[in-house]
Amino acid sequence: MTVEFIGILHYRPGSESIAGSGPAVQPEFARELAKAHETAGFDRVLIGYSSASGDGFIAAQHAAAHTERLGFLVAHRPGVVAPTVAARKFATLDQFTGGRASVNIISGGDDHEQRRDGDYLTHDERYERTGEYIEILKRIWTSDASIDHAGRHYRFEDNVSSVKPVQKPHVPIYFSGSSDAAIEIGARFANVYMLWAESLAGTRDQITRIRAAAARHGRADAIRFSLSVRPILAPTEEKAWERARSILEAAKALREATTSTVAAFLRRRNAAPANTGSLRLLKVAAEGAVVDKRLWTEIASLTGASGNSTALVGTAEQVAESLLDYRAIGVDAFLIRGFDPLADAIQYGEELIPLVRREAALRDAARSGAAAE
Repeated sequence: MTVEFIGILHYRPGSESIAGSGPAVQPEFARELAKAHETAGFDRVLIGYSSASGDGFIAAQHAAAHTERLGFLVAHRPGVVAPTVAARKFATLDQFTGGRASVNIISGGDDHEQRRDGDYLTHDERYERTGEYIEILKRIWTSDASIDHAGRHYRFEDNVSSVKPVQKPHVPIYFSGSSDAAIEIGARFANVYMLWAESLAGTRDQITRIRAAAARHGRADAIRFSLSVRPILAPTEEKAWERARSILEAAKALREATTSTVAAFLRRRNAAPANTGSLRLLKVAAEGAVVDKRLWTEIASLTGASGNSTALVGTAEQVAESLLDYRAIGVDAFLIRGFDPLADAIQYGEELIPLVRREAALRDAARSGAAAE
């Protein structure tokens, strides 16, 4: 079983601890970051979605023009773009990139954020719509005949798409969401189910729940799992924790210094999170600043767990060991991003990614040898 590494493609420099500056979209930075991820050995990069950010399809095409192998995982919210149009957009991207497109379906866990793009469905209604949306995508990607559809959320007649994905049977579907409604839909359709890094026990529980739901649809072995985490590396464990503390202090200072308009946005974004994934991370953070061997939770606490915000802190060898512990319970893809996006992507490629892949191959060979005896 190979190990997949996913990075993240930002539109400009910045993170929870580094203030963004300059235009919201900086093509030169995006190009440099994409090339750095390809050089570092990442398989693909996630291009996130929010009501205030740039367009992921355009960002992917820009980055693809400056890379040769790197894949692009475009976050996409059902309800913003009609599924017939989205199917053609993703198929076109897959054609222009030579089979490097994938989609991260995010139904949305925050009512306020959804309404910024004009979406007024309730949480569970959004996931119901997502199931219908993905069914339409898959039909259009795989059918050579015209398609009629009459569902609760979408209706169309005689749809024919002349463009199909390079990848067969279709563009890979990555899925996010921790609520019961999310798991029911993801279990039916996801190729890869994306989780935020909790404790090993919590992650095992999530995998068990999702596989049980998938089994009801005959898909118990059809879903892979990815884990999103923020590695903080240094030559020694002591220096890694010093770096983590400096990141926390910088993040606190940045939040205090943020302009009133942005501060108000952050308060709305982080106050009493409604999505289940954030609530789960905050529950983990309540267990302590460090969970298991080295899962660090203080950035999650500071930000209200508004995103992928738990970190693994230590030397490259220690963090690799922790990633392999997650692999042992069923994770085979890791979305890793740092608090200094470009520098950390380069460091991961030099120190962490080769180490994890080498050790994973050794463990797989040892298991295969033992099974053959």
